[in-house]
Amino acid sequence: MSRPAGSTRNPFRSLPPEVAVLTAVAFSVALGFGIVAPAIPLFAKDFGVSNFAAGAVVSVFALVRFASAPVAGRLVDRLGERLVLASGIGIVGVSSLLAGLSHSYVQLLVLRGVGGFGSAMFTVSSFALLLRVVAPHERGRATGVYQTGFLLGGIAGPAFGGPLTAWSLRAPFVVYAATLLVAGAVATVFLARTALTEHERAAGTADHVPTSLGTALRSSAYRAAVANNFAVGWAIFGVRASLVPLFVVEGLRLGPSWTGAGLVLSAVVQALVLIPAGRMVDSRGRRPFLRAGAAFALAAGLTMAFAGSAPLFLVGMALYGTGSALLGVSTAAVVGDVIGGRGGAPVAAFQMASDAGAFIGPLVAGVLADAASFEVAFLATAAVSGLAFVTTVAMPETRAVARDTVAL
Repeated sequence: MSRPAGSTRNPFRSLPPEVAVLTAVAFSVALGFGIVAPAIPLFAKDFGVSNFAAGAVVSVFALVRFASAPVAGRLVDRLGERLVLASGIGIVGVSSLLAGLSHSYVQLLVLRGVGGFGSAMFTVSSFALLLRVVAPHERGRATGVYQTGFLLGGIAGPAFGGPLTAWSLRAPFVVYAATLLVAGAVATVFLARTALTEHERAAGTADHVPTSLGTALRSSAYRAAVANNFAVGWAIFGVRASLVPLFVVEGLRLGPSWTGAGLVLSAVVQALVLIPAGRMVDSRGRRPFLRAGAAFALAAGLTMAFAGSAPLFLVGMALYGTGSALLGVSTAAVVGDVIGGRGGAPVAAFQMASDAGAFIGPLVAGVLADAASFEVAFLATAAVSGLAFVTTVAMPETRAVARDTVAL
């Protein structure tokens, strides 16, 4: 039985309780990461290393996380989502605590790399578990509230991390470990008795075996989801965070406070759109909103390329927030549909696409901004979003239409 989109004010209403648990875990993890992020390069510099070496401490986490995602996917299929999730959080927590106690740059670098492996385990397993416990007609809404937890934690974290870093460079690592301890305890206690078989029977997916990556890649819908997740990583997790601060100061000749205003606006818009978008993706289909999200991301890139004033810059940032929300829920729902709620390897590849975009995007955009202009850098980013949009043209609708609903 389908539910009207506005029939519930509680975003968790009628969803499996595991969705609320996973959202709380996501908030705790993102909160802790936001707290420790400002301290990492400064702590590295405290060992007397170069700016490049300090940046390497940040990069090694992302690179190991990217490289180990396939391993995490295989572990999910072999050991189960819950064990991999708890283990991943534990690895990140212990490595972060030890990183805060590091007595050399090499120790810090190695421990952050270990944390990247744990992060891959957590990210892949938590998303795989989310897709497994919800019914097909709930995937968009469940993804919306789950991503909102990450977003709110990411917004709140730096507000605490900045002052804490000013007080002590080691304290944020201890606090990060504490937030992960809370997240791990919540996951262990409330997910230990999750009746996965009962959820799968209710969702009609009890007879599904884990989908292989090769099988998923044969689906044009899955390929479109992966391509657009790469574009999200490039434009929103990468370029928006790395190039926008430079663009505001050097391109628009505005004060750094405008960077904060733009990033906050983008995050607020994303938070406001996520949950309604998830409901619409479930009620009206994945394809229209995946296309719309790609179109918004393309429009954002073009707007930023030709932004010559603060108002147009803010419009571009709002477009980025809208596109990110629409793509976040629609691509995740498509992946869940294609794999039937089961498949660690396809989930890992989907996550890797975003990580790859977030790593490559800032590098390419930075080179283009140095060699040509900010306009060219943002046009290249828009081109990536445009190519991702093209993949949505031929993709089929993946949402299973209930008997009492009409396909739109």
